[in-house]
Amino acid sequence: MNTSDPEPINSNITSGENLSYWIASSEPIIFAKVVKSLETDVLVVGGGIAGLTTAYCLTQAGRKVILVEDGFIGSGESGRTTAHVTCALDDRYFELEKIFGKDKAGLAANSHMAAIEWINKTVRLEKIECNFKRVDGYLFLHPSDTKETLDKEYEATKQVGLLTQMLPEVPSIAAENGWCIKFPDQAQFHIMLYLKGLADAIVRMGGNIYTQSKARDINNNGAKVNGYDVVAKHVVVATNTPVNDVLTMHTKQWPYRTYVIGAKILKGQLPYSLWWDTGDHNSKWISQPYHYVRLEEFNEQYDLLISGGEDHKTGQADDENIPEEDRYGRLIEWTKKRFPAIEQIVYKWSGQVMEPIDSMAFIGKNPGNDNIYIITGDSGNGMTHGTLGGMILSDIISGKDNPWIDLYSPSRITLKTADDYIHEVGNMTAQLVDWISKGDIKEAAELKPGEGGIISSGLKKIAVYRDDQNCLHSHTAVCPHLGGILQWNNDEKSFDCPLHGSRFTTDGKVINGPAKGDLKKVDIHEEA
Repeated sequence: MNTSDPEPINSNITSGENLSYWIASSEPIIFAKVVKSLETDVLVVGGGIAGLTTAYCLTQAGRKVILVEDGFIGSGESGRTTAHVTCALDDRYFELEKIFGKDKAGLAANSHMAAIEWINKTVRLEKIECNFKRVDGYLFLHPSDTKETLDKEYEATKQVGLLTQMLPEVPSIAAENGWCIKFPDQAQFHIMLYLKGLADAIVRMGGNIYTQSKARDINNNGAKVNGYDVVAKHVVVATNTPVNDVLTMHTKQWPYRTYVIGAKILKGQLPYSLWWDTGDHNSKWISQPYHYVRLEEFNEQYDLLISGGEDHKTGQADDENIPEEDRYGRLIEWTKKRFPAIEQIVYKWSGQVMEPIDSMAFIGKNPGNDNIYIITGDSGNGMTHGTLGGMILSDIISGKDNPWIDLYSPSRITLKTADDYIHEVGNMTAQLVDWISKGDIKEAAELKPGEGGIISSGLKKIAVYRDDQNCLHSHTAVCPHLGGILQWNNDEKSFDCPLHGSRFTTDGKVINGPAKGDLKKVDIHEEA
């Protein structure tokens, strides 16, 4: 099993203990650090697919661009994706039609197909060697679902102009129910190799990229980066979840953890394709977690079957009595049943997905700002949503018309999602009970090397971790964003906030926003 060494998370490389296949099979993408004050036309914060696509589009349009990333390129959620490039969205088109109407549902389909084609053209134009392939995708039924879902979705996809087909069986998979919808001409790639190609193109066109360069105090004039002023006319925050916003956007989307395994399978056993089930309709989670599978080139003898799913709200795995580390066993069992030809499980990792309340990403001007823009709410379609972010924001900043601006506007209001909103806010409010509940361990002496947990000391909550050298690390367990009580994630060796998804290493360093700062150290002896 390929995971990182038992050291504190190196957030320059990735945001978890487990290394994704993409990170493990590529060289780190590193540029110089910001070491002086700078001035630019556009400052892009975030070095994932959204930030790099934005920087590429704007640099190509002749803008002076600086991109900063607090780790290495792809060290956030882009490097922990499964890299499905598809217009088959997490949420059904017939649901989008109910929320937005037929015309906007059609715009959604058109936008994602345009994003796929944009990636295709860019790979060819820049000659990016990233295993890019056009492949077919198949949506099939979860055991809890009925064919009525496929019938409604098939009709909706035809109405929005997608060239889908209804098939009586799912190619190459032993599914419980045979029917599926074929989505032709989708795509896949190696995300880190693709990001390397984009980064090289940006620099070649005159753009500037800086890594290990953390942006703070983001405002209308730019930001502080590594303590230096970076002055900009426009600022794009492309950090998966906005780090410039205290509350507004965090009442419109919610964080989920999702799990992935990579299994060796002999070449020729399966075609390169994408597969998704329709999601667990009996789940307690509004997102109705689903499974998603694809094939990737591995070596001369084997391909890698990449299978994901078993999602839950961040920091709330125990609500289902299924700890984070046990999710992989369930995923392996599900995958072996449907793809019995798989052999050794060689990779496992997890990622974080932001689920917007109305299924569509938030791309555009940050509410209340004229020159600060955000890209967030990927909803499990990060490859196309991130690409759309760059396409749309480049047009907004350049003053060009774009048919998708209103659809993805962060300021939009969709009243038809009120019930889901109330449910999610209720879940968030329920987490505040952790303030008065006991911790999951009584005292630090209970911890063995490699273990962590939360201790209650009066009204204080303390996050404690014992490393492999038997040294104890202790910090406040109160998230500095809005005061949620952190939960220990034994799989990725992190402390996760169940309110808005901020995550911290065992050393208290923030690795996922929206929290902007690290955890304060606590002397455990003083709290005993």
